Amino acid sequence: MAGTDEGAVAAADDALYVLTAVLLTPAKFPSVLGDDYPEACAALGLAPLADGYGLVLGQDGGGARWTVVIDDVSLVAVAIASWDCGMEYDLSPDERTVVAALPGWPLAVAVAAPGVPAPHDPGPGEADRPALTPPDTSTWGPAQRRLGADEIALQWGAWREQVDDAAFVRPEAGDGAAEGAAPGHGGVRRVLAEARTYLDTPPPLGRVRSSFAPGDARILRADGPGWSLVARTDDIAFVLLDEEPGEVLPVGRGPELPGLLEALDKMAVRPS
Repeated sequence: MAGTDEGAVAAADDALYVLTAVLLTPAKFPSVLGDDYPEACAALGLAPLADGYGLVLGQDGGGARWTVVIDDVSLVAVAIASWDCGMEYDLSPDERTVVAALPGWPLAVAVAAPGVPAPHDPGPGEADRPALTPPDTSTWGPAQRRLGADEIALQWGAWREQVDDAAFVRPEAGDGAAEGAAPGHGGVRRVLAEARTYLDTPPPLGRVRSSFAPGDARILRADGPGWSLVARTDDIAFVLLDEEPGEVLPVGRGPELPGLLEALDKMAVRPS
């Protein structure tokens, strides 16, 4: 890719070998970086622009890792869609679309450019800021919890098959909590209560996102301090908590969950 910041990648003769790219928009951002879009932007030192960014990850001629931030979101979206379909696509943004060239990678990349040294952070004098590094996901915490929620949203059918609806216990009369496999679980009750507050006080952009699902349903994703919720609007929900390492807590429909999911979906950010 030509046209990156000449000062930032002088050692690469203004060339970057593109390895991958991701979107950083209110509706679709690497959730490992934060619970919402502004938090994900802050992890990269970027202002949360309404239209978002495209992140191009690659290596310069010396093998150094660079993340090139561009404002041509549609170009990156087309490239990602093409790659997902197994098609070749030459991602070469115009230099006028480059917002910043950041040292390092904010996400783990398993591949490397052929014919250049192994991936490494730019050396002293090559960058004017510390190199970006992927969040630590080796132990359970916010980053790992959000990655777990990503996996459930991506593989909803497989996770749903593991839940026996017979395990759901209806709440006692007068108990407004949704029925669930862990009735009375304090963490689940807290998540549902905090999610309800989003209906009256809108959270930061990207805390609630809605994506495609088969039929007339949507896959709903909501995050908050210490928790993630993944649901299908016509089905159940799954809750993950920072204080419950590795646990996935299913929440049945019950009397209130359907209305909550419908209301959250109406306010959710959707891909354009």
